[in-house]
Amino acid sequence: MKKALWMILALLFSFSPVLHAQGKTELWILGKNKGTVHSLQANGITLVDAQKTAKKLGGSVELFSAAKQIKIAFPGMYAILSAPLDEAIVNAASVKLPGEVVASGGKLYVPVQFFMLPQVQKALGRQITFENKALVVEKNFTLAYVNTEQKPSYTRLKLHALGLPAPTAGQPNGHTVQAVFPGAVLKRNVSLRPKDSFVRSFSLTQRGKDAVLKIILGKKGKVWRLTPEQGELVFTAAARNLPAVSAAPATQPAAQEAEELDLTPSVMAEEAARQPALSPAREQPVIKPAPTPVLSPSVPAVKEPHKMRIVIDPGHGGKDPGAVRRGSAKEKDLNLAVAKHLYNYLKKQGLEVRLTRDNDTFVTLAGRSKMANEFKADLFVSIHTNAAKRSAANGFEVYFRSDRATDKEAAEVAAFENEALQYEETHYSFVDKLLESLAKNEYMNESSKLAGHVRNYVYKEPGIGIAVRQNNSIRQANFYVLRGVKAPAILVEMGYASSPKDRARLNNKAAQKRMGEGIGKGIVSYAKAEGWLKK
Repeated sequence: MKKALWMILALLFSFSPVLHAQGKTELWILGKNKGTVHSLQANGITLVDAQKTAKKLGGSVELFSAAKQIKIAFPGMYAILSAPLDEAIVNAASVKLPGEVVASGGKLYVPVQFFMLPQVQKALGRQITFENKALVVEKNFTLAYVNTEQKPSYTRLKLHALGLPAPTAGQPNGHTVQAVFPGAVLKRNVSLRPKDSFVRSFSLTQRGKDAVLKIILGKKGKVWRLTPEQGELVFTAAARNLPAVSAAPATQPAAQEAEELDLTPSVMAEEAARQPALSPAREQPVIKPAPTPVLSPSVPAVKEPHKMRIVIDPGHGGKDPGAVRRGSAKEKDLNLAVAKHLYNYLKKQGLEVRLTRDNDTFVTLAGRSKMANEFKADLFVSIHTNAAKRSAANGFEVYFRSDRATDKEAAEVAAFENEALQYEETHYSFVDKLLESLAKNEYMNESSKLAGHVRNYVYKEPGIGIAVRQNNSIRQANFYVLRGVKAPAILVEMGYASSPKDRARLNNKAAQKRMGEGIGKGIVSYAKAEGWLKK
């Protein structure tokens, strides 16, 4: 009798899933951790709480506990799953699952692969994978950072590319390599600092319809290449001899010697690379042959090295006086005086500099950004003097452009500066403004970094006598003059003409010179951090 009972139990277990202890599975949606769902292990397969997972993905759910059945609906699709079946009914068609649906504790657990079905991904318009014990939901990207490989003789940055045309790459200066991926959609922006001898820092950012990889080489980063290697796109930096590759081996002309750089953190939070690793089983990239001339077998050059080009914009001018207060020079004159000191300082540093005006001339706001683009500026810095209804308002501030202002005061500053539009005889059409606004975020992170360097050095510059508050002196607002500038751009408010203390310092010629040099030192610090100048 006992022997028969054991045989029956053995048969039952042989047809039942082998369940392990209950655990939890993380959900990452568009780079953000959305918490966990309960999960089980059955015969080596991960099963997740079907009801909670579907709801976290935005689906609607009907659970029939007694029947051990669940209906999950996403836009344009529905699915019915039943325990203990190893299939799902998706849009009235049977779809095989890698394991059975399991009923446990009043819940239904489904193989995690259900949520990776093409029908689910299409309904959500997302790519869904299961990586490092996490369900990862991303937009339909075509380019993603994978990892960094650091060796004693080289450093590699690995990217995952899906069906992209060949990128274009070059060195705008001896320390910086930049690659542009036309039409690429990033999984997410990445900014990291390996700080080794070959790569000091790098960023991978979405810039309009393209993605841009920017690398600051370390002091030993003398040669580099960007090539497809074993299903990935790999950037390699080395001292002299690049390591051999399995596909398209290449050599790269030596870059100018790069100094080790002291990088100041961005004011905007750099996105950490805390993300599950990419699955090696994904579709392999297709890299088209590069046109000539080439820097490597797969990458054509796009830029010749040049000196950093900076446009300095003294705000207002001519019929537009800017802020006017009794006992003070007009804002347009204060802006021009400081801008000229800044111009002279930067010229002495060997940079290419241009002023939007060098006398009391009226220049339209749109004309200023147009001048910057025609000059092919690498930076745009607009100089202004602030004003407020309250005489207590004071201090130095620096802004970078965003449609959303940091606060009410920042919005008021932008509104005041944008009043210069009333002096313009012609205006951009609505369509022109719309096209400009599409690119508004392209240089936001770089503009933020520039703002941080300028704020820090004005704070340290002696003899200015205007407060620089560390907690709120960098702000965001929608300045028309910064629209359409195809480069990192900031607007400096040197102080408040409405503040008796600030006004006295702004009218002091020695303080004006110090202000110009403080702003200039911040720009030079940024230029060094970004590889334009040696430290």
